[in-house]
Amino acid sequence: MKKIAFFLLTILFTVKIFAQAEPPKYMVTAIQFKKFYNANSPDSISKDFSPEMMATLPADKFKTTTTQLRGQLGQLLKTEFLKYNNPLAVYKATFQNGTFLLNISLNNKDQIIGLVLTPYQESAKIDAGIDPSITESPILLKTLSGTISGTLAVPKDAKDKFPVVLIIAGSGPVDRNGNSVKLNLATNDYKLMAEALGKSGIASLRYDKRMVGESPGSGKESELRFDDYVDDAIGLINLLKDDARFSKIIVMGHSEGSLVGMLAARATETSVNAFISLAGAGRPAEEVLTEQMKSQPQYLADGFKKIMDSLRHGKVQKSVDPSLYFIIRPSIQMYVMSWCRFDPQKEIKKLKIPTLIVQGTTDLQVTLEDADKLKKGKSTSILTIIHGMNHVLKDAPADKTQNLATYNQPDLPLKPELVTSVIDFVKGVK
Repeated sequence: MKKIAFFLLTILFTVKIFAQAEPPKYMVTAIQFKKFYNANSPDSISKDFSPEMMATLPADKFKTTTTQLRGQLGQLLKTEFLKYNNPLAVYKATFQNGTFLLNISLNNKDQIIGLVLTPYQESAKIDAGIDPSITESPILLKTLSGTISGTLAVPKDAKDKFPVVLIIAGSGPVDRNGNSVKLNLATNDYKLMAEALGKSGIASLRYDKRMVGESPGSGKESELRFDDYVDDAIGLINLLKDDARFSKIIVMGHSEGSLVGMLAARATETSVNAFISLAGAGRPAEEVLTEQMKSQPQYLADGFKKIMDSLRHGKVQKSVDPSLYFIIRPSIQMYVMSWCRFDPQKEIKKLKIPTLIVQGTTDLQVTLEDADKLKKGKSTSILTIIHGMNHVLKDAPADKTQNLATYNQPDLPLKPELVTSVIDFVKGVK
């Protein structure tokens, strides 16, 4: 089949540095597109074009193009939401005779300003086996709302006791390997770290977060609290404590997982020997989120601030602009409220165990200032700054487009200096 160039976007857009959920207005547009496309009613689609879109693609031309498309691809069987980066939502569109990416862009009036079909390719394989010198086995932790599923990786030929690192994932629906279909994230970060540790004689436990992957549970998004993640980490630490093979336990948290790890390590300090923060924020979540919102249009930043002001007083806002659903929809406001209670700089100060703080210079989400704040919170900690390392722990330039491209390169290795600093720290823990 010839390559199909469906419609051209009439705007430019930039990729945001945090994941965004499907806005309701895009969901409605995708449903309507499928309905009218299958009914051979292209006029019902084009009536929602913006004036600029209509000028670029008049209704009669759109009708001709759509008729030709239906002749080649047949009926549209289903659309599946993949990702949203304002103002673009991307769907996997499965037709009778092929699969494509359906790209939809809307303006503030919910009018269509962009509609594109592009070739669809399956994501790169990200579940390749681990190094043969390492043995992996499943780990299950029973909780009140379900089961946390993880993978324990241990050196195959180890004869004596060896250290183990609990790897705690960052924010969002991220699995044990550092990947997420919903976030369009394919890094293999935690799998690569587990492999590097295992080859150096260090075991590791990585796991699917609550309500992710093989840890679905029975809870709802609206019921999730930050403390739940901490409880899960505490439960896993206790499992590791009961395993006689391990000489010491080190907790390592990435991004949001850094704060989770601090709190869990503090609660189990008699069992945990050290803590590692990888790209962890040094400020309360409210400050971090507000900073990120500065890259958004002013009306969104103002709307976000208004909701955060309400949450600060313990009041949930049920009426939220759909454009803000990706960061502060009603169902996650209680979670955000529970997250904002903690100040990482104060929490890290409470730790009485050896601590390593690692931060990259090309991180688009967490800054060197955050690392400095954590260091000031715990002056005895080791602060390691890695030049050219981004938020997903890989070698990346400061350029945003090239930097974000590494978020979908699962075969790209971790920054070597990161691996070296972590391994040296773990081996030096008494």
